[in-house]
Amino acid sequence: MPTTNVIIIGAGVVGLTTANLLSRHKNLRITIVSKHMPGDYDIEYASPWAGANYFPMGKPGSNLQKFEKATWAELDRLCREVPEAGIHYQETVIFGRKKDADSATGRWLQELVREDAWFKDVFRVLLKSEIPAGYDTGTSFTSVCLNTAIYLPWLLGQCVKNGVVLKRGILSHISEAVSLHHSGELADIVVNCTGLLAAKLGGVMDSDVYPGRGQIVLVRNEPGVMATVSGTDDGDDEATYIMQRAVGGGTILGGCLQHGRWESQPDPNLAQRIMQRSIEICPALAPKTGKVSELSVIRHGVGLRPMRKGGPRVEKERIGGVWIVHNYGHGGYGYQASYGSAWEVEKLVEGILGEKARL
Repeated sequence: MPTTNVIIIGAGVVGLTTANLLSRHKNLRITIVSKHMPGDYDIEYASPWAGANYFPMGKPGSNLQKFEKATWAELDRLCREVPEAGIHYQETVIFGRKKDADSATGRWLQELVREDAWFKDVFRVLLKSEIPAGYDTGTSFTSVCLNTAIYLPWLLGQCVKNGVVLKRGILSHISEAVSLHHSGELADIVVNCTGLLAAKLGGVMDSDVYPGRGQIVLVRNEPGVMATVSGTDDGDDEATYIMQRAVGGGTILGGCLQHGRWESQPDPNLAQRIMQRSIEICPALAPKTGKVSELSVIRHGVGLRPMRKGGPRVEKERIGGVWIVHNYGHGGYGYQASYGSAWEVEKLVEGILGEKARL
């Protein structure tokens, strides 16, 4: 079978997962070109800042829900069989308030707090006695949380082991990618995993892509549970979620979902509210005093989720005579939708190769 040169633009979790899956095809020679790489901490590069966990968010019939459903089995397998990937299981509780239904955060978490969600067979509806005062619903299930500082380099290592070559680069137009293959030859297929930068990349310029600013506090305290709630009384776009990363990665306290905000610096007042809310729903974070001063802070962080109206874009098109396969716009769901969308890209690439073979 003839060799096909593939360029993947972007080295976030979506780009690396896509490269990892495609690199298992021996007829594909893959180069990743990216402005940011694992180890970087930049406002544009959302993957290192993520929790990252598996909280199903996709609405029924959406691409996101399809990708989430497909991804779970692989994250579950990695958690069980590949400890060096930095994933572990966590007992999870979700609390809901009816009054949050029309808030930005309530709409964001709408599917997660439903008692008839598609994953209802694996969760338990909490008894009223188990739900804190002020909340109307509660569910519990076992999920996973990833240590991004371990998982991203692990993914990168899998790619390198399979022959993928990585190059730093900044593109102004997607057509420039064709000439960047490590072989010195032109690329046959370009896979666009640029995330938020898809809004600015010439030839794409997707006006449906926008930042969803998130702010977190990373602490050393161990909560013993992963938790979130449907909203807060501190603002329409503020949220509360607690995730303990695997392999000593600390605990993420969040957060917010601020649409269209590019501000890169943490807001100290928001950080204070995040820490206070986290202790209120999980007293185990500060068992001695119940005060924010008991939290041992590692760092504060801000990341811009690559949001997209209509959800992830995974489709192919021809630009300048070259096949482009798009895989971006995952919002805050890149980890939990990564394998599902990458498998969809794999099908699209196989279809392109099939068409070429028939010509």
